[in-house]
Amino acid sequence: MIFINPKTDFAFKKIFGSEQSHSILISFLNAILYEGESIIQDLTILNPYQAPRILGVKASYLDVKAILISGETVIIEMRVLNVEGFEKRILYNAAKAYSIQLDKGNEYSTLNPVIALTITDFEMFPQIDRPISRFILKEKELLIDYPDDDLELVFLELPKFNQSLQTLRTLTEKWIYFLKYAPDLDLVPEVMSSVVEIKQAFEIANKATLTRDELDEIEHQAFFIQDQRGAIAKAVKQGKIEVAQRLIGVMDDETIAKMTDLTLEELRQIRLSR
Repeated sequence: MIFINPKTDFAFKKIFGSEQSHSILISFLNAILYEGESIIQDLTILNPYQAPRILGVKASYLDVKAILISGETVIIEMRVLNVEGFEKRILYNAAKAYSIQLDKGNEYSTLNPVIALTITDFEMFPQIDRPISRFILKEKELLIDYPDDDLELVFLELPKFNQSLQTLRTLTEKWIYFLKYAPDLDLVPEVMSSVVEIKQAFEIANKATLTRDELDEIEHQAFFIQDQRGAIAKAVKQGKIEVAQRLIGVMDDETIAKMTDLTLEELRQIRLSR
């Protein structure tokens, strides 16, 4: 079997936000938000995924939204690229989801909590070594919780998860492994197939079950991500070159190389091009 990459926005919404993903999403959210405890019993998926109908017209699969039976709204977003302003957009989306609950004339007490779960294929918080981190409002110096913890930001940073298949024990570990490594597998591992919802997720992710339009969409997204990563890498490299150009003649090449991560040969080429 060949599995699509759950880290692309199209695949993520198809796996976790389709009409048949109800139990899958419950299991996944319990794993990531509640350490595998069955806290979430039921939910409603908002704007469920629909397959692309017109070839060549790219749809947007930005996030999965659900309302829990307890009233909370959960926004789940998968991000592969770290673009400028991303952190602010997370705050904006969470605040917007919170504020739009209130119709004119309603009391503020009717507002329900919002959880924004963001999954990244890059590191956001170098100072935190664990994959999952949670942020709520606190007093700045005393770290006292704000009386209403209605807004919570949860992050899952996939690069910080490095467990092997043989070490998977908890539901949380198995779901994170699925997100990170599903495209590298050619069958459903036994340790993961014992979880019915994860087995169902693999079935949805099986390329053999996709339509031609869906396969084309996956290919387009893969090209887009590759192009964007190339553009980001090029911009970073150009920035290093510009720093090196300013330092040449002020510092020795070995020091510049350490500061910019450029090689001595690259610095030599920069000198020749001046």
